[in-house]
Amino acid sequence: MDPLAGQRVVFRYFYRRLALGRLRAHNMTVQFGYNKKEVMDGLRGHFIGRLEIRILIIVINVFALISFFLLVFKKIPSLPFLIFAFLWFTLWISIRWLLPLSIYKRSATFKDNFVLSLTDQGVLLKTKKGNQLWRWEDFSAFKETIYFFHVYFTPRSFFMIPKDSFKDITEIQAARKLLKERIKK
Repeated sequence: MDPLAGQRVVFRYFYRRLALGRLRAHNMTVQFGYNKKEVMDGLRGHFIGRLEIRILIIVINVFALISFFLLVFKKIPSLPFLIFAFLWFTLWISIRWLLPLSIYKRSATFKDNFVLSLTDQGVLLKTKKGNQLWRWEDFSAFKETIYFFHVYFTPRSFFMIPKDSFKDITEIQAARKLLKERIKK
């Protein structure tokens, strides 16, 4: 009698469970629609993540701070400070509300319902209008925010997959792992 036979049976059992879990993770299907509040937050995350927007925010903040200190030390009148404060406020409103709202209103995507499958071949998206399969090579980047997985085709073209469409945290973790493995930055 083989003294390691019991251990081999246990090993085979866990190996099969692991292999089956991996297969399920690579063939995951979810159904979803979009929530306006979450979409607005996801779009804000996209805009804030853009390099040119971050540079613009930094430049306006630096000039606003400089104008504030110059105002405090009586080197300039209050008008330049008010102008930079107005620019800062306008920029904040634009990024926080106007840009995301304009994208949300223009795009019919956010009003549709989807069935999305993450497979070994790529991402299959089904709607009542038709199907679209994107190979993993079609994606250029992947980013995660609080409500979404953002999968990017180009720096300005992306698709958001809601995390709440997944059954539980295990599926979210499996999807995150798959996206990280397949989409190389």
